[in-house]
Amino acid sequence: MLTGAKQWPWFAILARTGREMNATLLLENVGYECYLPVSKLARQWSDRVKEIDVPLFPGYLFCRMNPHDRLPVLMTPGVIQIVGVGKTPIPIAEEEIAAIQRAGKSGLPTMPWPYLEVGQVVHIAQGPLHGVTGIVVKIKSGLKLVLSVSLLQRSVAVEIDRRWISNAGGGAKPLSAESDPDPIRPKPAHSVHFAAAQGRVGEAIASE
Repeated sequence: MLTGAKQWPWFAILARTGREMNATLLLENVGYECYLPVSKLARQWSDRVKEIDVPLFPGYLFCRMNPHDRLPVLMTPGVIQIVGVGKTPIPIAEEEIAAIQRAGKSGLPTMPWPYLEVGQVVHIAQGPLHGVTGIVVKIKSGLKLVLSVSLLQRSVAVEIDRRWISNAGGGAKPLSAESDPDPIRPKPAHSVHFAAAQGRVGEAIASE
């Protein structure tokens, strides 16, 4: 079950809602490298307000694993399926996970966001997200950088400062205060619970 010297790709693991953290800990305890992106949520209790960690991708965690030895993962309590096509697990792009990890470590406010397929792609040239590329959207409170996991068709958004931005396609000239990025109209988030009979990316791989 241990990955050893080889670094396996990231795969998306469908877990029971509310069991994502437990499944992550169980997998880590037997040697898997896992990643569960979370955001802080303020919850009102009877006598106080408490911050709790909430999964950014409810029902999902990410795990580096050998796709040819997936039974130990599927047998983990709380795990339902591995995301892929048919019976073939599909890895998550390394840069997608790396970008979301950078956002999580930055300390900037991060939240779930409707999946975006088109928009103004920008490169972050400054700040805690230096080097990250994503889609920028403008909202009333400022700018957000949208980072996506294309296999799941899910996105998260992290607050950014316009001074950190340079155009991804062309030079490193930051956007000025007068050159607002065009607002993006996000498409509705797609369902991630795909039927196995549909035979397309995003199907969930059931235990054989």
